[in-house]
Amino acid sequence: MENTGNQPYPVQFDVDYPEGGRNRLSALVRILLAIPIGIVLMFVSGYIDLGDAELNNSINPGLAAGGLVWIATLLMILFRQKYPRWWFDWNLEFLRFTSRFEAYVGLLRDEYPSTDEEQSVHLNIEYPDVQGQLNRYLPVVKWLLAIPHYIALIVLSVIAFVVTVLAWLTILVSGTYPRVMFNFVVGVSRWWLRVIAYAFVLSTDRYPPFSLEP
Repeated sequence: MENTGNQPYPVQFDVDYPEGGRNRLSALVRILLAIPIGIVLMFVSGYIDLGDAELNNSINPGLAAGGLVWIATLLMILFRQKYPRWWFDWNLEFLRFTSRFEAYVGLLRDEYPSTDEEQSVHLNIEYPDVQGQLNRYLPVVKWLLAIPHYIALIVLSVIAFVVTVLAWLTILVSGTYPRVMFNFVVGVSRWWLRVIAYAFVLSTDRYPPFSLEP
């Protein structure tokens, strides 16, 4: 196994800080504006909440191809030591789309989320050399090994929600999103994405750092 101690983590995420004034009217009604693209994301993700448990169970299995290709990738790595490139590309593009949506809803950016263009939200995940970089058995327990991260991120996500509400009020009053608050929220998203890439995208065996930093 190659030495990776001085190498950057193979999942990089950042959002361009918006210079200049923010669109206060857009921020005021952001949740309403996000509904159309949110519906698109809901269909792409493969899960639709119809408000009825039995109806959800009957409809959603037919949409199981959406969202992250996790279990199929786990089985392919375990039994064949292969990770089809198009599965990886789907996972990456799905996470990119989701990140653009979350950046818009979270007031990090004012551009309406594109379904395919990078815009100002940058996510890169390295495609792995499965036989050279991945332990074929580790994907079975990665989700379990990531439990300490889940605990930390639940706490940080609550704080990030409070920070976002405060940022929303600040935007409405002053038209700006304080840089420190912005960096914190982006850092929490970055941490989440690294854990997702490790435990569910299965693109790396390097344990995610407990850090908000790039």
